[in-house]
Amino acid sequence: MAAVRSHATAHTPVPEPAPVTTPEDAVRAVREGQHVVVLGGGPGGYEAALVARRLGARVTVVEKQGLGGAAVLTDVVPSKTLIATAEWLTIAERAPDLGIRSGAGPAQVDLSAVNTRVLALAAAQSADIRARLEREGVEIVTGAGRLESKSRVVVSHDGRDVALDEADTVLVATGATPRTLPTAVPDGERILTWTQLYQLDALPERLIVVGSGVTGAEFAGAYRALGSEVVLVSSRDRVLPGEDEDAAELLEGVFRSRGMEVMSRSRAASAERTADGVAVTLADGRVVEGSHVLIAVGAVPSTSGLGLEEVGVALTPSGHVVVDKVSRTTVRGVYAAGDCTGVLPLASVAAQQGRIAMAHALGDAVEPLRLGTVAANIFTAPEIATVGYSEKQLQEQGLRYVTTTLPLARNPRAKMLGMRDGFVKLFAHPQGTVRGGVVVAPRASELIFPITLAVANRLTVHDVASAFTVYPSLSGSIGEGARVLHGQVRGQDG
Repeated sequence: MAAVRSHATAHTPVPEPAPVTTPEDAVRAVREGQHVVVLGGGPGGYEAALVARRLGARVTVVEKQGLGGAAVLTDVVPSKTLIATAEWLTIAERAPDLGIRSGAGPAQVDLSAVNTRVLALAAAQSADIRARLEREGVEIVTGAGRLESKSRVVVSHDGRDVALDEADTVLVATGATPRTLPTAVPDGERILTWTQLYQLDALPERLIVVGSGVTGAEFAGAYRALGSEVVLVSSRDRVLPGEDEDAAELLEGVFRSRGMEVMSRSRAASAERTADGVAVTLADGRVVEGSHVLIAVGAVPSTSGLGLEEVGVALTPSGHVVVDKVSRTTVRGVYAAGDCTGVLPLASVAAQQGRIAMAHALGDAVEPLRLGTVAANIFTAPEIATVGYSEKQLQEQGLRYVTTTLPLARNPRAKMLGMRDGFVKLFAHPQGTVRGGVVVAPRASELIFPITLAVANRLTVHDVASAFTVYPSLSGSIGEGARVLHGQVRGQDG
């Protein structure tokens, strides 16, 4: 039988089979062709950049100040480092109660050395972030960026303007700056914003803090612990007017017991230099004199001069960028994250907004921002940590709830450590679901996490009460509080 011959010859090779393209391959190819430009290298910006690179996009970050932005260089990292230093002195106050005696007299604070360490830690953290971005292949451009169209970003640096390659997605994460008063213009020497405090080489003899919100309360407490006389000027009935009322009242009592002068219902009208200090004039005509004054009356978004309104990005009357729950602005392809949006001024929220923005822009799975599960902390002594519904929100919205409060002084571990000021407060639905909580204690920022898990995962008080806690431990009060609430609820939540 004759052999069957193939039509293929040496001159007509058999073609290779066509490669199989999966949906994942197609998505990856699209992402690799995407250019993402991020304006701002703070938590919202650098976290977004990392996500975008992991998803395959080409990423350019534009930052004029330094990687980490204000959060790392002038705000969160420096302030919490200063507060951590002051915390050692607060702990030392309890030493005599524990039987510890020191014959060397009170500790002496070298503020110049403290601030040198503060700024060094901030610079090191910024360098770590830069190194991480560079390892991931993120392009870093130094300068101030602005939008000339929704896809064209121009960077100004050293008097020159340079246009970047066309962007498929732009993320605005430019943060915020301290709000100042026209009648109290900071000079960096006696009249200060919180970004200027780290230039001081000696403790203020008498520091006047204008503003009793989170920033004002944190710095007032820290400088009092470091040894300054402190006057806290509050325009409201109490310090921390936006926080849990019981927590705020406790903290104000602690402030007063430590020798701080708290002036409630006293609005500052102006501040000016005197021969050897400052004079703060109140709205009712009273004058408060001191060596320095800190203006801590909030922040304003850094959105001016970015070209946002010119390309159609909507801003609020306060200048914040309008975004939805996946960080989109009113212009397709332009997103925003962080303090420039006014959603919630927390580094953790900024970072999450940035991650969500990139996931949405690059077609990854995305879950909209859930503010109801955000944990927040005020770094005073004691700290105040919160998560979920506040009691005020529950009451104003007419939501049913049960609550219990356990004083920290009853906790055996707190007794051993000489801690007296603080409490754990839990809120739950009458059928058992944990709705929120407040922890007032040293390191409350660590203790709030189990309550955050409960709120985020809709656990019941039974779930929390049946989990083991270490004995003795401060977290034992969370378990005890859940057991108390378990006795109040009418059944398990369906």
